[in-house]
Amino acid sequence: MLRNIIIMIVAAFSLAGCDFIKMRSDNSKDDENRQPIARVNNAFLYKDELSGIVPVSAAKEDSAAWVEAYIDSWIRKQLLIQEATRKININEAEVERKILDYRYSIIAYEYQSYYIKQNLDTMVSAPEIEAYYKANIDNFILKQNIIRASFIKVPKNAPNAKKIKEWLFSSNEESKTALKTFCLSFSVAYHISDSTWMIFDELVRNSPLVEIPNKVQFLKSYNYYETEDESYLYYLKVDEYRISDNVSPMEFVRDEITNIILNKRKVELAKKLEDEVYNHALERKEFEIISR
Repeated sequence: MLRNIIIMIVAAFSLAGCDFIKMRSDNSKDDENRQPIARVNNAFLYKDELSGIVPVSAAKEDSAAWVEAYIDSWIRKQLLIQEATRKININEAEVERKILDYRYSIIAYEYQSYYIKQNLDTMVSAPEIEAYYKANIDNFILKQNIIRASFIKVPKNAPNAKKIKEWLFSSNEESKTALKTFCLSFSVAYHISDSTWMIFDELVRNSPLVEIPNKVQFLKSYNYYETEDESYLYYLKVDEYRISDNVSPMEFVRDEITNIILNKRKVELAKKLEDEVYNHALERKEFEIISR
């Protein structure tokens, strides 16, 4: 029954959007002129209060689900609120103050977000990243072992697998091309070494290498390693590694530093906006402290 009512409500939203806007603006009328949708004791949820909760592009059934979820949430909250008023003493003035503060915070946040979006410089230069890295190097301690390496996993029946080691150690372009072609054709998983640093355990996941008990000693002992299981052959060539609890290379934390710098800019823009609004209002004498 409830779902049928909800579907009817959604249909009404689709057919009479303008009426709902008008309804919303007429909320000052007596409640007896409004259509109730749900009730919890003496509290009512009215039809006009559902305006705007359904995305315009939502399908009819999806819209019904949105409305149903909103009604259920409203009922649960009302029950909790009414239970609270029976069980504890509520300072209504304090609640209203918090609601007002929350409303102001939302409005201010929306405007700050708009201002930041309009004014944020999203370009972070390499010198900026390097300067921040050097000034805060103690904040970039590795929590895991990382490597620059090539890792290849191939089925045991893959043709020319015996050539993989030769290709990995070769520096000529023909060998590099042959390795990439082979990996694209036959490998289950692969990563060819470049300037990218990767977490060791993530690179070798789903392989016997994950089970190595002392990975630090392993990395110190091997720059090349082959192993196998029942179905696959595994090849690892390590070009460079960094052990956990040591300083991270800048390349590994470049994206993290970029985000830190951008977030600092956002904070600075928010403070700048607040100061500008305050100072302009001060110049125009738009506020005063009447008494303390």
